[in-house]
Amino acid sequence: MTARVPSAPGFTCVVDALTRRTCNMHLARHSNGARHLGRLAALFAKPLGFALTRSDEVKIPARVQAEIDKREEAAERMIGWVQLLLVSIFGILYLVSPRAEGGGDNVFTPWALLMYLAFTCFRVWLSYRVVLPTWYLVLSILADVALLCGLIFSFHIQYNQPPAFYLKAPTMIYMFIFISLRALRFDPRFVLLTGLASVAGWLSLVAYALMSDMGTMSITRNFVEYLTSNTILIGAEIDKGITLLGVSFVLSLALYRARRVLTDAMRSNTAANDLKQFFSPAVAATITGNDSLPMVGRSETREVSILIVDLRSFTTSAAVLPPETVMKTLGLYQQAAVSEIERHGGQIDKFMGDGILATFGAVEQSETHAADALRAAVGLIDAIGAILPEIRAGGWTGPFRAGVAVAAGMVTVGVVGARNRLEFTVIGTPVNLAAKLENANKIEGTKVLTEAQTYARAVAQGYAAPVVEHRPGRVIPGFSGPLDLVVLA
Repeated sequence: MTARVPSAPGFTCVVDALTRRTCNMHLARHSNGARHLGRLAALFAKPLGFALTRSDEVKIPARVQAEIDKREEAAERMIGWVQLLLVSIFGILYLVSPRAEGGGDNVFTPWALLMYLAFTCFRVWLSYRVVLPTWYLVLSILADVALLCGLIFSFHIQYNQPPAFYLKAPTMIYMFIFISLRALRFDPRFVLLTGLASVAGWLSLVAYALMSDMGTMSITRNFVEYLTSNTILIGAEIDKGITLLGVSFVLSLALYRARRVLTDAMRSNTAANDLKQFFSPAVAATITGNDSLPMVGRSETREVSILIVDLRSFTTSAAVLPPETVMKTLGLYQQAAVSEIERHGGQIDKFMGDGILATFGAVEQSETHAADALRAAVGLIDAIGAILPEIRAGGWTGPFRAGVAVAAGMVTVGVVGARNRLEFTVIGTPVNLAAKLENANKIEGTKVLTEAQTYARAVAQGYAAPVVEHRPGRVIPGFSGPLDLVVLA
């Protein structure tokens, strides 16, 4: 996969998705070093994940990208602390290690460690204040490599040995730590850059050793002689460079794949969180937590309570008011109603204009569904009354009253709809009865109604609030047979 990088007139640059190799550069016509340095800086100044995602992932939603960026910022702070730990270890080892016989005065090492310590402390402090710019991260990588190369280079001075002496220093293996350290964030660019910088630094050390006054040094093909004398084995140094490149490439490839997984996971996580704004948290958790996606026709039967609330004359009043006033009023009412319903353990099934259908015990089984539903029904009247001053202040001039009804019984709980439009709902007689009872509030002149069997269930489940009135043998329009009504408000 490739991605195009903006280029000046005269040449085109296509950047490989993993290695960022440049091609078709026409270097003969563009030899200005500053210009090429600027292009390299522009490459690393690209947003995170530049050219590292599939074509269908380029347009990552802003909220998903913001979450990824937040994780990357946390990773950078972690990298800073690990760097601080490493330089502290270097400093402690330098202080406690005895000076080897034959070692001369070495003032480079303590000064290098002090400067790197100051740089790292500033890096950690800055990471908590601002988002570290890409150029600063690149500078941090170069500082890591420069510190190690400087420490390695100082060995032959400290011990008064030929430059080939430092090529056998075990400190070289710390380069792998700095390479792997960049894998804490999901951006292969920085791992690859650290690897390339490490190879360049090591090759520079090898080149210096080769170009210096050989003296007692020599180039050998004998591995035993290489280990036991100040000689240089070219193959061994090439092996070290290849190993650095190999580790960097493998980590970069792993991070490239991991970043794709991270992006997909963040999309799914964000989508799951977004579901909670369109469904109740319990419904969203059921959808995202199941081993398989809920299918149309899959259902179960259980005893639940249904609550329906509706505003009186809302449509008539809304017809003569500005749309902004209507929507603001509807928003205030729905927010108050939803909060009260959820406070008592209910879940919103659907909004029906100014009406709301809620369930108790449908998504998650409940032993107190009827009692909870009646408490929520009575609480809704008080909650709606509490927002009335704010409703009036917002410009609502008509009446603002609500009717609430509750019915309990056996319903079918499941998923209905077509393949690409599913809905979690409840079907059964209690749903129809709750709707008829809510409408009967108008005839009965009440605010909260239920029927005797539902009330008996609620009492058995711990409901103990006072009853306004019992009305036995009432005929409910649209429902066959008389019902014993219980007025709660």
